Amino acid sequence: MNTPAPGPDGRPRCRWSLSPDELPYHDAEWGFPVADDQRLFEKICLEGFQAGLSWRTILVKRPAFRAAFAGFDFHVVAGFDEREVERLLADAGIVRHRGKIEAAINNAARAIETVAEHGSLAAYLWRFEPAADELGEPQTLTTSPAAVALSRDLKKRGWKFVGPTTMFAFMQAMGLLNDHLVGCVTREEVAAARRGFTPPA
Repeated sequence: MNTPAPGPDGRPRCRWSLSPDELPYHDAEWGFPVADDQRLFEKICLEGFQAGLSWRTILVKRPAFRAAFAGFDFHVVAGFDEREVERLLADAGIVRHRGKIEAAINNAARAIETVAEHGSLAAYLWRFEPAADELGEPQTLTTSPAAVALSRDLKKRGWKFVGPTTMFAFMQAMGLLNDHLVGCVTREEVAAARRGFTPPA
């Protein structure tokens, strides 16, 4: 249903957010614009790890992921070798999927290349902010033309686990669009944050 539901304080929120694990994330993070390269890289990695799983599963494991991947400092992760891959495959706190682990390491190297070309990961990613007229009602789409374009360009650059649906979820979370439901208490907070945000050039 695309109508908000009351949270534990009685105020309306997006229905997906009502678990104790997801509510703080929904209220303080999801949809607020992000320009920090490390956070953007982290989210691309975590969205890749989510493939085939629920976001709640990944969110609960996020502290373990951060510990395992050096806080998602892509300059560090890019240097991970096979010994590090084996360490990560033995880490029960994260999703132990070799392809996804190797993709995160590969993507760290690609992030360094992107920064060298564009000045920052944020400057590159925010070029793909969706136009308002390509978006429907909140939480009715799973991808968009901008997400398809970003996915295609990242793949050309050698990034992995960056399909259009994954990139749309990334855009929703990192504030490239405001996909909170109309009536959700956080929607206007995100709208205000976006009005005060200048996309990095």
